Amino acid sequence: MRSNVGYRARVSDSSTTPAPGSASQTLERGLRILEVLAGAPEGMSVTELSRALDTHRAGIYRLLRPLLDHRLVDRAGASRYRLGLGLTELASKVRPRLQQVASPELQRLADELGATVALTVREDGEAVVLLVLEPRNADLHIAYRAGLRHRIDVAAPGIAILAANPPVQGERPEVAETRRRGWARSSGELLTGATGVGVAITTGRNEPDAAISAVWISERDDEAVARTLLRTARVLSDSLR
Repeated sequence: MRSNVGYRARVSDSSTTPAPGSASQTLERGLRILEVLAGAPEGMSVTELSRALDTHRAGIYRLLRPLLDHRLVDRAGASRYRLGLGLTELASKVRPRLQQVASPELQRLADELGATVALTVREDGEAVVLLVLEPRNADLHIAYRAGLRHRIDVAAPGIAILAANPPVQGERPEVAETRRRGWARSSGELLTGATGVGVAITTGRNEPDAAISAVWISERDDEAVARTLLRTARVLSDSLR
């Protein structure tokens, strides 16, 4: 059994929509399709996409055609659409060395903990999930997509990244506590009932901007999980120097 975490697209205000028929409007609506599908792991029909984007069905079909051609979207059954593997290939080009080094270590970590683990990076004031690895030996775990974004000061990985940097005025008390303790903990901030522990890693950049984390819905020893994460973080940081 898997618990899926998704997110909904932010629909643009109509007052900022480009003139009808413009190339920029077509690009914007194509991107909005990807955002909407990111929140629907089981896929969506053309009718559902039409409602979500307030666009006629014929327009949705026109927008889907190039996305299908480039494998950014694929068909989930006869009449539903979902995100395609082409997005995964594009995502692998983002911070490739970081992903290459982290992926096998995080898979080992997920299997050891029996929990879903992730690599999160900081981008423009947000935390962006770059990699998600699920345990291969657990019947029940949380599943969510790479590409998930949230405020940098929300949830364990974002808090861990902030705590690895110098203090700033107005930061959450949890950031200061994480800086003192060496690891972050959050509960229910992105998903009700879920607990997460996060640890910052050094990637060779000027300021720490990445973290690894584990998330679960069960009773666990947070400190034991944190010790395991810290051990993996040291391995990754040494490899990325």
